[in-house]
Amino acid sequence: MVNLEITPTEPASTTVLAATDSFVNRHIGPNRQEIAQMLSILGLSTLDELVDKTVPAAIRLERKLNLPPAQSEYAALTQLKSIASKNKVYRSYIGMGYYDCITPPVIVRNILENPGWYTAYTPYQAEIAQGRLEALLNFQTMIIELTGLEIANASLLDEGTAAAEAMSMSYGLCKNKNAHAFFVSSGCHPQTIEVIKTRAYPLGIEIIIGDHHNFDFETPIFGALLQYPATDGTIYNYREFITKAHQAGALVTVAADLLSLALLTPPGEFGADIAVGSAQRFGVPMGYGGPHAAYFATKDAYKRQIPGRIIGVSKDAQGKPALRLALQTREQHIRRDKATSNICTAQVLLAVMAAMYAVYHGPQGIKQIATRVHQLTVILATGLKHLKYSIESEPFFDTLHVRVGEQKAKTMIETAQKHHINLRFLDDAAVGISLDETTTLQDVIQLWQIFAGQDELPFTVEEIAKSAKFEFPEALKRTSDYLTDPVFNKYHSETELLRYLHQLESKDLALNTSMIPLGSCTMKLNATAEMIPVTWPEFGKLHPFVPLSQGEGYQILFQQLETWLAQITGFDAISLQPNAGSQGEYAGLQVIRKYHETRGDKDRNICLIPESAHGTNPASAVMCGMKVVAVKCDKEGNIDLDDLRAKAEKHSQNLAAIMVTYPSTHGVFEEGIIDICNIIHQHGGQVYMDGANMNAQVGLCRPAEFGADVCHLNLHKTFCIPHGGGGPGMGPIGVKSHLAPFLPDVSLVLGQLTGEQGQWQDTIGAISAAPWGSASILVISWMYIAMMGAEGLTEATKVAILNANYIAKRLEPFYPVLYKGTSGLVAHECIIDLHPLKKRADIEVEDVAKRLMDFGFHAPTVSWPVMGTIMVEPTESESKEELDRFCEAMITIYEEAKAIEEGKIDPKNNPLKNAPHTAEVLICGEWNRPYSREVAAYPAPWTKQYKFWPAVGRIDNAYGDRNLVCSCEGMDAYKNPTP
Repeated sequence: MVNLEITPTEPASTTVLAATDSFVNRHIGPNRQEIAQMLSILGLSTLDELVDKTVPAAIRLERKLNLPPAQSEYAALTQLKSIASKNKVYRSYIGMGYYDCITPPVIVRNILENPGWYTAYTPYQAEIAQGRLEALLNFQTMIIELTGLEIANASLLDEGTAAAEAMSMSYGLCKNKNAHAFFVSSGCHPQTIEVIKTRAYPLGIEIIIGDHHNFDFETPIFGALLQYPATDGTIYNYREFITKAHQAGALVTVAADLLSLALLTPPGEFGADIAVGSAQRFGVPMGYGGPHAAYFATKDAYKRQIPGRIIGVSKDAQGKPALRLALQTREQHIRRDKATSNICTAQVLLAVMAAMYAVYHGPQGIKQIATRVHQLTVILATGLKHLKYSIESEPFFDTLHVRVGEQKAKTMIETAQKHHINLRFLDDAAVGISLDETTTLQDVIQLWQIFAGQDELPFTVEEIAKSAKFEFPEALKRTSDYLTDPVFNKYHSETELLRYLHQLESKDLALNTSMIPLGSCTMKLNATAEMIPVTWPEFGKLHPFVPLSQGEGYQILFQQLETWLAQITGFDAISLQPNAGSQGEYAGLQVIRKYHETRGDKDRNICLIPESAHGTNPASAVMCGMKVVAVKCDKEGNIDLDDLRAKAEKHSQNLAAIMVTYPSTHGVFEEGIIDICNIIHQHGGQVYMDGANMNAQVGLCRPAEFGADVCHLNLHKTFCIPHGGGGPGMGPIGVKSHLAPFLPDVSLVLGQLTGEQGQWQDTIGAISAAPWGSASILVISWMYIAMMGAEGLTEATKVAILNANYIAKRLEPFYPVLYKGTSGLVAHECIIDLHPLKKRADIEVEDVAKRLMDFGFHAPTVSWPVMGTIMVEPTESESKEELDRFCEAMITIYEEAKAIEEGKIDPKNNPLKNAPHTAEVLICGEWNRPYSREVAAYPAPWTKQYKFWPAVGRIDNAYGDRNLVCSCEGMDAYKNPTP
């Protein structure tokens, strides 16, 4: 009898089910026959021959990666479920900005678990991203109205980094150039203070932590940060402090709990210049720390300094209101080392969830939730007072500072944990209790019983409720309206919200529609099996500061993932804390800086960066207190080794690092990478490798072995965490052993509930607000690696390189491929030169990008890293059929441009200049264009089988910047703006 049983550790290839149960075959798009056909077109016989001609022999890995055998989807999910079961999901009343909440099922199923939302990319092509742009506009409007400020961005990474961005913005805006100090209230959340310290240090900013009541303003400060309510729950009236700060020339940032603002006076109404915080409790699970959408709001006067993304209202070619990214979109690529922030994304998926939470509940629903939480907290406090405990956080919203007696706090916390409850350690004599949306009256009774030390209570709930006082002091009460726009007042039934979400989704092109061939962005399959564990409660309902014993499953997952990533990259240590690629860059450079400092090399502050580098690279270097020196590239797109040697020699005594992307930003495996690393090391510098293009390395070469000292890994690229419409992401860093002592600190979590906080002596400090960044989405990368195994990961890399070369080969007769390696091949992406179209037919890159929408494709990366080009990265997940469709679309566009050149089509009124074509333009009104409706709408055969319709025509970007509106009111009022 044949044994068909498959164990989690058994390679699928050794079983009779291998053909149907192998995840590798599901992840990799082309089948064996298609791979052979593509290789034949390239004049090659095998994938190994392709690798030999593409990847320099000197850096190629001669052995297989030492990873566990590939598992089936079922087996991997089973193993991960076993790991998840080791997490202990207690009731956590810890607070500190993290709360259990109720995610409406309609939002879980239709956003969080919906590939139409989570596989979309950052909305750079706004015409096919109107759905998530509208959802983000809702988010901005929600933040503007709740905070009482005039402008908000589309979200940041977490509350800690948002506060740090506010500090940086305040520093840049301060007119007193002698002010280098930033005041931070001791009432701020501890993790926020830690992130602030980390970000301030390399910029030479002095952090003053103290009681805002006692600060005398004798030391010049450029800004201040206040918590509202304070971390122990106390609500302060900050008006007097803010007045004094403004008199001293400082800007004031208020970190405000978003739910509390439904009841409390908003920061903008009592003088705050900036408001930051987290939208986590608006329906986003805690997830052991993330991902969550932070918010950032400020005054209109500072709209050009605000970090991150802003969604603005403009108009399309027909004058119809249309949304787009406004103002400083990707400012790093424009300003580079003059950029004020390295943030190049947002937490889009989570911001969408938070916005829809507000849409679903509406202003009355949000107020009802806030009121219920507050009233339960008042009832709890009243009962504790009857039990002779002192409440030291009055007035409060949802958090109590409970005095329990000297040396009794740890005992109280341990007693609560026996009942599967987590309280917060404040000091030896006090604990904190934070209630939330999920808290019930029975939970309050259980807390009373724990503090009473017995089940029998000396009072009834009814008696306590009668004596409780629920009113806030008049000065703290909110009197202004919020969430007044119709969008927050019409979708309160599930039927209506479901249809609204579907309407928005249908306006967005995501990976469930077609290939998104963005160079350097690696839009590969986000497999359903990888996504399923994200919504398991064992991962989603853990507070980030629970005792480590309650997160045993997470710790196992972290340890395994770190081991696997170290094996893949060759590095000795991994930090999972950076919660975005930009934060990985920052963390890596900070580690290098700290390394030099501990060796007495405090003057090493020069960072060499190739001219072709990602714009975030120079921005990150400046944020780390480094000076950027650009290195030239040669005509082949490689780093100019002569210029590098000269720059390294010139700055030898001060050289800190080089930032290099590999394969290069130009899509080529540079032959000189070992020489590049050696040159830097010879002059005492360190090599930072930007891991954006790691998808071309996995299983073929390891950065630590050819000279990199530190590298960040975009888990949302190479390791399958979805882009989520522009976020979330993760950017862990790997380092060699000599840099390991300086990795980001997690000591806050180790002692937060015990009072035994340690501090690593050499650490750079905290990079994100949570110890392991956006922990809950690490399960995605764990699943990907577990299901692929060493051979699968290596095969995927080879096919990624094959797909890119196949596209380059097919398009080369029509479009020049700008850069190639020594064998005439590219890496996993290729740069297609569109300058000939400009010369012959006056066709711009933008025209090609918009016309591709008519074919049902998202454009590749446009005009970067070289103006007038597109950078194409098909990834290994796309089939040959899809690659051929894209190539045929590009060839058709070439023929349309050729027809313009030959005078067969009007040079101004043609399918390229008028693209994209909406259904409204084609159907409504007179058709007076010199080409047919069919050419406009159905330029390729497959578009007649399935047509993705752009929601709006080509958007007027300049108009939107000249008339900035970034809230919902603009969608109607903007049709006739005031001149």
